[in-house]
Amino acid sequence: MTGKELEYIAEAHKRGRLAGDGVFTEKCHNWLQDQLGTPRALLTPSCTAALEMAALLIDIEPGDEVIMPSYTFVSTANAFVLRGAVPVFVDIRSDTLNIDEKKIEEAITERTKAIVVVHYAGVSCEMDQVISIARRHGLFVIEDAAQGFMSSYKDRPLGTIGDLGCYSFHETKNITSGQGGALLVNNPSFIEHAEIIREKGTNRSKFFRGEVDKYSWLAAGSSYLPGEVTAAFLWAQLEKASLITKQRRLIWETYHLQLKSIEGSGKIRLPIVPKDCTHNGHMYYVLSRSLQHRTMLMASLREHGIFAVFHYVPLHSSPAGSKYSKSSVQLAETERLSDCLLRLPLWPGLEACQQRVIDALQQLA
Repeated sequence: MTGKELEYIAEAHKRGRLAGDGVFTEKCHNWLQDQLGTPRALLTPSCTAALEMAALLIDIEPGDEVIMPSYTFVSTANAFVLRGAVPVFVDIRSDTLNIDEKKIEEAITERTKAIVVVHYAGVSCEMDQVISIARRHGLFVIEDAAQGFMSSYKDRPLGTIGDLGCYSFHETKNITSGQGGALLVNNPSFIEHAEIIREKGTNRSKFFRGEVDKYSWLAAGSSYLPGEVTAAFLWAQLEKASLITKQRRLIWETYHLQLKSIEGSGKIRLPIVPKDCTHNGHMYYVLSRSLQHRTMLMASLREHGIFAVFHYVPLHSSPAGSKYSKSSVQLAETERLSDCLLRLPLWPGLEACQQRVIDALQQLA
């Protein structure tokens, strides 16, 4: 916590408008729009909700295909499966673990409607090439930037490059409201419809702005507003977003500098950040030599009181993945890298005990 979360929650309670879109929601909207340069930002209850709104906005219908990586959280696929679409999984790059832009085009069919990129560990996908492919084929681009808040690609904030961008403010993310998210509407043609979808398919937002004398049901939508208490907590975090990001990057850099020696000996591989990408210090991981090596490292670190974890089980290998999705080709890198990845602890305040983690890994790897 930054120190003002409870103060702002008390203020929100005193103001009395707790259902959402009050003073603190507006503060958050304005901050996101001003700092990121997006035409419209809308807080949501989660990044999952933002992805669901994105699927509604691009009018996903049964049988549509949506290209995405298999190495991602289930929400990336679920948002489109709920609309009847088929996720089409593409393999990832061995350096960044992001979708391999060179393999996207071969996955496109006449049913393809969108490309969903996932900026893994807050490191950007190769967005220039993704956008170029999408334009050639008339496809929408949606950024799952759940881990990418305060990261950038060629000085452009992640989440602002595609037609729509989705953020997470879950408690596991750098900037948090417990649960929470945001939809960035970068394509201005979607702004009015996004407000309608978010307000249960009504023009209630226009009513509160005095633009209509009553509001009514206009389209399919749902309840995608977070409560004002959530927004108040988030506002305290946004005020300190630059400081939090700086702290996390320093911890990330300490890992990166001190673990170079064991990478040089071939025991593990460290993260790779392309020169056009500025990351937010969301996650520090190492790549072990094999699944067996990772299992050994996890268990040994646990014995030293260090909680290190693996990450996603690839969606194509899950029961729901085999039911709802398809893969364009064999996902060899996805399967190999998911077996080897190990996340190290990273949170503001870790500085006091980070050396324990480094020393243990150097000893055990």
